[in-house]
Amino acid sequence: MAAPMSWRRLVSSPAIAGVFTRISDRLFRARDRRGGSSVLLLAPLLAETDLPPRHVSRPTGSAGAQGTDGLCSHFRWMAEHVPAFRVPGAHVHILTSPDQFYQTMKARIRTAQRRVVMASLYLGTGQLEQELVDCMEEALQRSQESSRSPDLKVSVLLDYTRGSRGQVNSRTMLLPLLQRFTSQMRVSLYHTPDLRGLLRLLVPQRFNETIGVQHIKVYLFDDSIIISGANLSDSYFTNRQDRYVLLENCREVADFFSELVEAVGDVSLQLQPDDSVSMLEGMVHPYKGNRQDFSASARERIMEVVNTAHVRQRLLSRSEDSEDEGLSNGEEDTWVFPLVQMKPLGIQVDEQVTQRLLTDAGPDSTVFLTSGYFNLTRAYMSLILGAGASYRILTASPEVNGFFGAKGVAGAIPAAYIHIARQFYNQVCRLGQQERVHLHEYHRPQWTFHAKGGWRFSSWRAISQTCWSFIIISLRVDVFTVASDLKKHPQETFFTHWFTPRSYVVTQWISGSVASLTTSISKGLFLSAFVHLQRCCMQ
Repeated sequence: MAAPMSWRRLVSSPAIAGVFTRISDRLFRARDRRGGSSVLLLAPLLAETDLPPRHVSRPTGSAGAQGTDGLCSHFRWMAEHVPAFRVPGAHVHILTSPDQFYQTMKARIRTAQRRVVMASLYLGTGQLEQELVDCMEEALQRSQESSRSPDLKVSVLLDYTRGSRGQVNSRTMLLPLLQRFTSQMRVSLYHTPDLRGLLRLLVPQRFNETIGVQHIKVYLFDDSIIISGANLSDSYFTNRQDRYVLLENCREVADFFSELVEAVGDVSLQLQPDDSVSMLEGMVHPYKGNRQDFSASARERIMEVVNTAHVRQRLLSRSEDSEDEGLSNGEEDTWVFPLVQMKPLGIQVDEQVTQRLLTDAGPDSTVFLTSGYFNLTRAYMSLILGAGASYRILTASPEVNGFFGAKGVAGAIPAAYIHIARQFYNQVCRLGQQERVHLHEYHRPQWTFHAKGGWRFSSWRAISQTCWSFIIISLRVDVFTVASDLKKHPQETFFTHWFTPRSYVVTQWISGSVASLTTSISKGLFLSAFVHLQRCCMQ
């Protein structure tokens, strides 16, 4: 069921948005309503599919990031676009379970001396989350009593809409720390500039998150950092499988991510000890100020961090290139490329680089893609169907989807994702590519699945003698391991066990009929809306 004009286009057009903003500012200027009518419930879900990402041109010449003369030529182009950090491969560790992730965070917070930086969609309100907050309190209290770490700073970046949902929420969990350690504690709440005017007033809690959210997941302790897709909530600490990469004692990488989170925090609302919020002086307000002005200033502040790191590395590389040939296996044999994606601000580095990576994957490559939801954009679907590489795509089975068994419209989400996957797999079959593109599902009783990432393996035996390992850290696709000289065969890496033995080819269920969608709205409208919901960051 197609709509000639999407609701999102309607409400975000300059003329209409301006009228909505002026009317709502006059009527509700002093109010910060958190509820609302369900009149526009489906408005953000009826947007048209994204256009394909802009093609990334192939740069000429050599890259200039840290010692990239030792970088395999297939990936040197990335150093022309984003910072490239070299780290020892021995400092990269894979955490395999939610509990290990949780225990590692608590231990690192307790021992932090200089900084703790936590960026997530939200912080839960249960006992496990309270224990995490208690660890922060212990560390801050110790810093006040100890001469070794008197300057410990804790910075937390969350999404405003998700972190403010309900009477007890992420904000109320952190307020006691903010009130007690005001000079050492910072809580920033990012608010998308797209949720404004009447749209902000009318779309209810939870559904307003579909307009856009802060989705960075970075957990940093002094000079070590965990990149993950996991939120700070009890299920992510117990039985919700995700992926977690720990970079140990990698100061330059940690500095970059600390500065990046600080930059996003600077353009976010600042939580005050009385639970009010305000912007830093001189910053444009995300939903009360001019939309274009906010986006421009926020983009400038965030890209300043990326560009500064990129230029700094290019300058340093000239003196480091001559040292590359003397590196041994135990030295800096791994590159980390941070990618940033904030499309409402005009930052699309991640999708451009990811598109190039997938485009370059030839018949000698195998690409593993995992996601808790089958939410590939149409551009990526077309790219996969037209590629030469082999693809293995893993998503959650309906029973381990985080929305399985939910009340209301949300309970139909797992079936709707099956519908989307079925459409894609029908295309695979029509093109006769069943041998090249395989769909799998993750199933584990009493667990849910949230791991999002991509891993590309190319000509392992051929290039392992000439290239070191690569790890791309992305804030959207998050971890993309490329052309590595790992110590063990790639088919034995940490994530491949997700595909077997409990996983099975999706044709076993995709060929069956889609479950009946019994909702308060028509089936056709919901399916049409849900095809676009796949692009939203619903957790």
